[in-house]
Amino acid sequence: MSKRDYYEVLGVPKNTSQAELKKVYRRLAMKYHPDRNPGDAKAEAQFKEVKEAYEILSDEHKRAAYDQFGHAGVEGGPGGPGGFSGGGGFGDIFESVFGDMFGGAAGGGRSRVYRGADLRYDLSLTLEEAVAGTEVKIRIPTQITCHVCNGTGAKAGSRPLTCGTCGGAGQVRMQQGFFTVQQTCPTCRGTGTLIKDPCDNCHGAGRIQEHKTLSVKVPAGVDNGDRIRLSAEGEAGTNGGPPGDLYVQINVKPHPIFAREDNQLHCEVPISMVTAALGGELEVPTLTGRVALKIPPETQSGKIFRLTGKGIKPVRGGPVGDLNCRVVVETPVNLTARQKELLQEFEQSMHESNMPHSPKSKSWLDSVKKFFEDLAT
Repeated sequence: MSKRDYYEVLGVPKNTSQAELKKVYRRLAMKYHPDRNPGDAKAEAQFKEVKEAYEILSDEHKRAAYDQFGHAGVEGGPGGPGGFSGGGGFGDIFESVFGDMFGGAAGGGRSRVYRGADLRYDLSLTLEEAVAGTEVKIRIPTQITCHVCNGTGAKAGSRPLTCGTCGGAGQVRMQQGFFTVQQTCPTCRGTGTLIKDPCDNCHGAGRIQEHKTLSVKVPAGVDNGDRIRLSAEGEAGTNGGPPGDLYVQINVKPHPIFAREDNQLHCEVPISMVTAALGGELEVPTLTGRVALKIPPETQSGKIFRLTGKGIKPVRGGPVGDLNCRVVVETPVNLTARQKELLQEFEQSMHESNMPHSPKSKSWLDSVKKFFEDLAT
């Protein structure tokens, strides 16, 4: 019986890419697999036919020979006639296509090499330190490679043994219905080896707990949530794996005067009602010293004065921000009888002058009056 064209079997054109070919094969293999079609001889035959077609077309050299000579160019291919070698199940070609879905094992028959864990250190800074930059020393607990066994975990003169359960792969395969699932080996816990005579210093772990002091250079302009990465300063790897990294997380403490927003600084400046009415000059703080701030006459509470270039230069570059000073007019408290009398005289004189001394108050009262008039109509 003559074989069907492999492209026809998979239902793809001759110029199909390998990525599309793999996608089509996955779909057809799952559709016709015997585990999904128990007792269906026709589905099993179609599965074998699909598998054989993919084995040829997924191989660059075999595909070229097939395109030039047809079936004659690939006779004697994998699995002989029909292309389906014994053993039932999925077979190697199926696992190579579906393995990435279930986490394939690496380093079969050998000890597993693992990168060390990354570490995090929370570093608290004042606003001044964050803006100007600083250098601090931190002391952190970490695991380093045991210097006695050089990370093997085995006593001097002995070596770790290959795990008999997983054959050194660190993982075992389990059949669950239609799928083959890989799990961490329960015997060696994924290392692929067993320690018969553990090292006395690290007790077989290959690593020991220590503290180390590191110098951290904090660049100017860092903000809350920024991270500084110290490469290879994390935990040591296992079985010769590379160490992890250390991430220093920046936490800027609240400031009693300034609040930060990106590259902008904000602060509140209390002024007396006399200064607000008549104007004046006062000193306000910045992160680089004091500056004079001129308050013009008739300044209202909440007005913001911008001091250009007195903010923060961002750590990632960009223009220096500004310092925004919001004035707050304070109402006097603890008045004496004479002071109260003077204020009452002042208030009376304002009414007698028949001048709009309080423009916002007048505008608000007019709006209230109109509101009630609209309700009445």
